[in-house]
Amino acid sequence: MAGRGRVSMREHMAIDVSPGPIRPIRLISHYFPHFYPTAEPALRPPDPRPPGTPVRSAPQPQPDPEPEGDSDDSTALGTLQFTLLFDADNSTLHCTAHRAKGLKPLASGSVDTFVKANLLPGASKASQLRTRTVRGTRGPVWEETLTYHGFTLQDARRKTLRLCVCEDPWLRRRRRAPPLGELRVPLRKLVPNRARSFDVCLERRRLTKRPKSLDTARGMSLYEEVEAEAAWEERGRVLLSLCYSSQRGGLLVGVLRCAHLAPMDANGYSDPFVRLFLHPNAGKKSKYKTSVRRKTLNPEFNEEFFYAGPREELAQKTLLVSVWDYDLGTADDFIGGVQLSSRAGGERQQHWRECLGRSDRRLELWHPLDGTPLQLSD
Repeated sequence: MAGRGRVSMREHMAIDVSPGPIRPIRLISHYFPHFYPTAEPALRPPDPRPPGTPVRSAPQPQPDPEPEGDSDDSTALGTLQFTLLFDADNSTLHCTAHRAKGLKPLASGSVDTFVKANLLPGASKASQLRTRTVRGTRGPVWEETLTYHGFTLQDARRKTLRLCVCEDPWLRRRRRAPPLGELRVPLRKLVPNRARSFDVCLERRRLTKRPKSLDTARGMSLYEEVEAEAAWEERGRVLLSLCYSSQRGGLLVGVLRCAHLAPMDANGYSDPFVRLFLHPNAGKKSKYKTSVRRKTLNPEFNEEFFYAGPREELAQKTLLVSVWDYDLGTADDFIGGVQLSSRAGGERQQHWRECLGRSDRRLELWHPLDGTPLQLSD
């Protein structure tokens, strides 16, 4: 020690300790206007030094690939890898959550996380899906696909997918803990039947005041996870199958499933069932109803009903389909309805005419529900 030269304070203060340039952070906006770039550009900050300035030969420290510091909000929240696929042929949207990296747990120190998805605008619980919980890691791997049924091209043009990485609520005393981070993807950029992958930084949660048109819904808080432009109220949609059976001499009506129904109960869900009525028609054979599905906004029924009659006679009738929330001891709540006939408009008329125009061919189609009860006498 005695033989080595000592470093003076002046020399010590002259040592270059600059950490070097900060690497750019990928955000969701970097994917637009080009929705899925084939090659990521090498984003580098401009060199502030004038040309001809000599470069120091002193080595620069390399940044940690998964930093744990709090230098920046978007950096500290971590990243999420996921893939989106709009299957236009089957009217479904598939969201595959792959993994997250560099998550920053809340003060509780919990690292048991899951991914929650919502379609916006719309009621939060009506489109809420979630993955399983992965425990004990800041880099969870889910590899789980969440599927939205009844997702149409019109939905892709006006809806946004919101993804949140959340802590397991069963492991926290506070049930409504804020998510660790979220991101939002405008679905109008999706190309039908083509999968797109993302690796995006999570952002802070954004709270939006609920529209006044939804304030009357029971059990819903003032601040809800919906978009401000959702001034109109979605009632949901129903998947119906129609088939004129030449062998049985009548119409087969299948109630397959409903999606994104409006919540009618205080718990934020409904107990839905479907009623069918063929008008005009006398007798009990004109009315049917499905079984009740408990505490769900996306029920699956797969029940079929039969209306006898020749094709020409059925073409002059109207099929009323209504979705209700079952309440024990009180009147059932109307959720929404749809009317199919040769005098209806758009896809409702087309579905009805194509079914009666061909025999023994099952036609399935999603129909949005109207919020106004259909007024027809028996």
